[in-house]
Amino acid sequence: MKSRWPRLVVFLHWITAFAVIGMFASGLWMVDLTYYSDWYKTAPHWHKSVGLLLVAITVLRLATRAVTSRPPSLGSATEKKLSRLGHTLLYTLMIALFASGYLISTADGRAIDVFNWFAIPAVGELFNNQEDRAGDAHFYIAWSVITISVIHMLAALKHHFINKDDTMKQMLRLR
Repeated sequence: MKSRWPRLVVFLHWITAFAVIGMFASGLWMVDLTYYSDWYKTAPHWHKSVGLLLVAITVLRLATRAVTSRPPSLGSATEKKLSRLGHTLLYTLMIALFASGYLISTADGRAIDVFNWFAIPAVGELFNNQEDRAGDAHFYIAWSVITISVIHMLAALKHHFINKDDTMKQMLRLR
């Protein structure tokens, strides 16, 4: 059994972590932009583009997790169950976050341009007040992802500093 996560898994984990934090911060910042702000159109374009790249990274992460061996889980049986639950919640909420973002962005029938490289087609409005309802869901799901991510980080720090086990070292690829 491996003692560390494969490099690709570690790389995708940290790219996701930094992207999620950045996307959350930019989302909070964007809602206060006015029509006269220089960022009024640019910030949402970047937010959507990074979000769609994060969808691809998440799909790659899930595929990679399915086919790679992993180091042994450390901690008590309860901690292992909570870890599985936390990861399942994070992935599920991220998929819901992507879906709600897509529904917000395509409610008017326009495709989403990803860094002006290519466009993701729109499905248009599927239900009444789609943009507002999906926007509310997006807001609460984003807060849930950040909350669970903070718990995830605190658990890793607990393993490192209190349990003094190799959980965090595995993800940092340290010996």
